[in-house]
Amino acid sequence: MLPTSCPSCQARLKVTALKCGNCSTEVTGLYELPTLLRLSEEELRFITRFVKNSGSLKSMSAELKLSYPTVRNMLNEIIQKMEDHEEKK
Repeated sequence: MLPTSCPSCQARLKVTALKCGNCSTEVTGLYELPTLLRLSEEELRFITRFVKNSGSLKSMSAELKLSYPTVRNMLNEIIQKMEDHEEKK
């Protein structure tokens, strides 16, 4: 998993370089991580399942063996976290 916060001070990390694995071309700068990449591994798994279930919370509920309101609350928490990240830009 890509680290998103500094292990020393917990500040948000930024991307400073991207390198081509084929020709070794390197692009440098100071770039923000996309909002989705700032989510935890667990949250990303949830979003992946959500997409694979065509956005159906009913299907997610059955797959996760959790109640619909619980799954809805999980999604709401992820949405709120994404909105918080976007506001900090």
